[in-house]
Amino acid sequence: VQLQASGGGLVQAGGSLRLSCAASGRTFSSYTVAWFRQAPGKEREFVGAVSWTGGSTYYADSVKGRFTISRDNLKSTVYLQMNSLKPEDTADYYCAADFWGSTRNDQETNYDYWGQGTQVTVSS
Repeated sequence: VQLQASGGGLVQAGGSLRLSCAASGRTFSSYTVAWFRQAPGKEREFVGAVSWTGGSTYYADSVKGRFTISRDNLKSTVYLQMNSLKPEDTADYYCAADFWGSTRNDQETNYDYWGQGTQVTVSS
């Protein structure tokens, strides 16, 4: 499966953005999809994941209550809705897919397919 992330941009603190991760491949609905982010000078970190049906999600504590992951398997797309953005959310955001994986897989090594990053900048 091939992934392409989009939707990044510049937003003021307190604002919202929605990222998209478009996938190609007939078996997209069999993949758990996660979002990771990497801030300048920091290691890439797990943001959250959605199960292959969309019925289960899991989030890092740092974004819980502010970010929501959803998916539309008919459109082969996963979304990351980010609300109440903070300057510390500034990072490159990546989507990744894991075949039949658990939403609680928060390690990069669990994910076999990655999209390119999309940059999110939150100004104070």
